[in-house]
Amino acid sequence: MTTQRLGLIMNGVTGRMGLNQHLIRSIVAIRDQGGVRLKNGDRVMPDPILVGRNAEKVEALAKRYNITRWTTDLDAALADKNDIMFFDAATTQARPGLLTQAINAGKHVYCEKPIATNFEEAVEVVKLANAKGVKHGTVQDKLFLPGLKKIAFLRDSGFFGRILSVRGEFGYWVFEGGWQEAQRPSWNYRSEDGGGIILDMVCHWRYVLDNLFGNVQSVSCIGNTDILERFDEQGKKYKATADDSAYATFQLEGGIIAHINMSWVTRVYRDDLVTFQVDGTLGSAVAGLTDCMIQARQATPRPVWNPDEKRLHDFYGDWQKMPDNVTYDNGFKEQWEMFIRHVYEGAPYKFTLLEGAKGVQLAECALKSWKERRWIDVAPIKV
Repeated sequence: MTTQRLGLIMNGVTGRMGLNQHLIRSIVAIRDQGGVRLKNGDRVMPDPILVGRNAEKVEALAKRYNITRWTTDLDAALADKNDIMFFDAATTQARPGLLTQAINAGKHVYCEKPIATNFEEAVEVVKLANAKGVKHGTVQDKLFLPGLKKIAFLRDSGFFGRILSVRGEFGYWVFEGGWQEAQRPSWNYRSEDGGGIILDMVCHWRYVLDNLFGNVQSVSCIGNTDILERFDEQGKKYKATADDSAYATFQLEGGIIAHINMSWVTRVYRDDLVTFQVDGTLGSAVAGLTDCMIQARQATPRPVWNPDEKRLHDFYGDWQKMPDNVTYDNGFKEQWEMFIRHVYEGAPYKFTLLEGAKGVQLAECALKSWKERRWIDVAPIKV
């Protein structure tokens, strides 16, 4: 058994997602556990180089997490033949250009979603990666949530029978940044900078719906900009130009209807920041990030609608919590390990840049639906 070094260029790790989920909870965690184990017993040990524009921030991160390499010179990092993989979690607008640069340098690429702000650029990146023969992947983190893994288990076991509908609720109140610091970066609320909840979240819903329930065939969506002014990281007021709430209905293959509300201007009164209810002929389930509640056909109560009497029945009490029979790892880390195995031993891997392009396609269809106030069909992608 030997340990193989993975030279990994990590761009955009000073941001919230890049730092917490990808650097700390994935790459540092993989390093601390002794690397990624391959089928032949070998281990792959990540050796990251952190890349960013702010030298002070990048150097401080490297020191904090005992990483020996950092730079502000991306060109020089990409020129190093000893580093074979490039990862990006910076702004969406810059991503197609950065991926193109890395692919042309012969690097395998892995990145956050969306992979572009428009479908045309997303497809061009997919085509280039395929033509150059590099391995490529994009983050599909929601599929690795314990709650959605439980939904997949129920589906595979036949619990639902024929699935009829899916209802999703996502969101929370993001502070405007004036009297209380915002939880999200200011560019998220400027369409000119690639912001907007439709572009950000509909990419997620594409892979969730496709992989758990059925391929998306068409979409009807309406969005809105509810908070018109916000404050940036320097406390300066700016005009919010991007949608911060949206409401979308999807038609899936097999006749399934999915409806998902998404909002950064809603106060949470539900079990989790995101919940999915799946109703089928034999049973229903409601899943959050971690937990999943189920109700089988045989345990379904017989409600009677009577607006003249106060409801006394505890409907929540009719549901059963699924047990945690397995140990769930961090979803981002789990997908990192899958991609590393794909690169080093050719392990099957379906979450390629093409899947990322599908997300951008659906977001673009949703935006078109909003603009034209009509249903938009989702066509197969030709690459």
